[in-house]
Amino acid sequence: MTILTSTPEKIEHAQSPLSEISRQLGQIGGSGKFATRSTAPAGDLHLEVRGVGRVRFPIPPTTARRLCRVARPALHGFKAETRFDPRVRDTWEVAKSRISIDQSRWAETLATQLDRIRRDLGLPDGYQLKAQLHNMLVYGPGQFFAPHQDSVKTDDMIGTLVVSLPSRFTGGVMAIEHHGAKVRVGGSEKNLTFIAFYADCRHEVHPIKQGYRVVLTYNLIVEGSSAVAEAPPANLVRAIQEFFTHPGPARWSGDRNGQHPPDRLVYLLDHEYTQQGLQWSRLKNADARRAAALQAAATELDCEIFLALADIHETWSCEEEYSGLSDYGGRFYGDDADDDESDEEETADGSSDLDLTELLDSDVELRHWVDTDGQSERVSARVDAAELCFTKPSTDFEPFESEHEGYMGNYGNTVEHWYHRAAIVLWPRERTFVIRAKASPRWGIGEIAKALKARDRPAAISMAQRLVPFWAHAAARTEMPVLLGATVKVAAKLGDSSLAATLLQPFALTALTPKVAPGLADLLDSYGLDWCRSLLQTWGSEKNHEPTQTRPLWIGSTLAVLCRTLCAGDPSAGRELAGWILTEQWAWLLDRSRQIQQHLSGKDVMRELVSLCKPILAVIESSRVTQ
Repeated sequence: MTILTSTPEKIEHAQSPLSEISRQLGQIGGSGKFATRSTAPAGDLHLEVRGVGRVRFPIPPTTARRLCRVARPALHGFKAETRFDPRVRDTWEVAKSRISIDQSRWAETLATQLDRIRRDLGLPDGYQLKAQLHNMLVYGPGQFFAPHQDSVKTDDMIGTLVVSLPSRFTGGVMAIEHHGAKVRVGGSEKNLTFIAFYADCRHEVHPIKQGYRVVLTYNLIVEGSSAVAEAPPANLVRAIQEFFTHPGPARWSGDRNGQHPPDRLVYLLDHEYTQQGLQWSRLKNADARRAAALQAAATELDCEIFLALADIHETWSCEEEYSGLSDYGGRFYGDDADDDESDEEETADGSSDLDLTELLDSDVELRHWVDTDGQSERVSARVDAAELCFTKPSTDFEPFESEHEGYMGNYGNTVEHWYHRAAIVLWPRERTFVIRAKASPRWGIGEIAKALKARDRPAAISMAQRLVPFWAHAAARTEMPVLLGATVKVAAKLGDSSLAATLLQPFALTALTPKVAPGLADLLDSYGLDWCRSLLQTWGSEKNHEPTQTRPLWIGSTLAVLCRTLCAGDPSAGRELAGWILTEQWAWLLDRSRQIQQHLSGKDVMRELVSLCKPILAVIESSRVTQ
């Protein structure tokens, strides 16, 4: 599957609505940077550290060494873990609880810097930034921090502020990178150096050569929100309208999807966001302005709009290319006269061990989305290439996982990349039920349940019928026991035996938990004994595949509860259905024991037969209930 390339050279003359949408959104680009740096006098910062006392500027080596004695080795995050590994991070951390700052003068200086940072980062006027002190870091000779990305510590954290305190040192350059552009910043002997950057930027601290680098780190918190654009660009609105009303181009002979307009528009954002931080009011730089334009267009075109997280898997053909050793060389800082010239530069970083040559395959799945009211929902929705556009390709991002397969005879030398990206998703409002139900079958069943509760059975039947074409596939991607419980309740109240059977068909017998058991009694009341037998035969068939080891566990934990529940209802039909279920499960256990003795030997036979003891006892106990 080939994804539309978003570089300006390739979309300039493209005629498709999707290309035009990419081009229009690219023109809305933000005015801000991914990182910003400035200096300020240190006179307004009065700082004390418990165990050290007042910290005077510039910080002499004797004070820096005393700070190290009250500090602890800094840890670093690795996925969900927190680790100590001096090969990755070698620095000292002074806890926030030890730090005291006189806020009477510092608050005003910090507020001035935060307002400048907000403008430099391209955040809209409706946003305000706050800085929460995180810790103090002390880097001594030889110490460093390898390339990394900061963890988002709170839902409203948007970035990091580093305040480098006046001291004399060489080396220790901080390099911040985003989509191939890099900013390099040193420090100052006389002034405070403020370095702020978005949380999705990769950055590192190069080894200290001489002296000590001492910094305060802050979490940048965003408050407020940007105003939605009063009127979206007319060309953008026309392109979106055409996208939803015209069939997409056929991508191969017999492509049926190309005969119909796309269901959704999925636009990938330029910055990365965590699930907790994905909010309309937390979007960064150009993302915020493009989101505002798309929201306004959605209002004008009567579309639903959501923020979403997307998992992306790409497979590329590749060639190995030479990559020289990285060079930390060059003199940065010590001398304030060079602050504005020699310490900051932006470069394109094209170094890589592999040169990607052709996109062979791509898979995109939405897994979480947030509506305009901030309500989030877990979803699972595959995205077709004809629905997808972006201004930055995924190759501009750092993959969270990669796997390279070299040449293997006549094939190979491919690399697979996995990315987490954020997106904006919109579609015409009349398609809402089907699109949302495909992404979240639990939501779709919930909407039918609401209609039944409102005694609007025709609406419930209509929605259930709209689920049928995709229901089996969508239900298979959902947690079975949770969805089954909701579906059983709806099916029992529909009053349509054929439609109820269709909704329940995709499930397996082992999804029937004790909590769902009362729902089976309701189905018996609604549709009768023969209908329930047919349903249970479908659930237990090979077509509704379940791992062999789960059936004995299900019999041992659920069978007795199920039988008691059925017998407590209709004494006649309930007992008859319970007895039939017992007969079926006993037959399954006998067949399973024969297979074990025929195909296994020695200790394996004994172990597997012992595992059947609990379900056999459950059948015996259940038989007493049904008598």
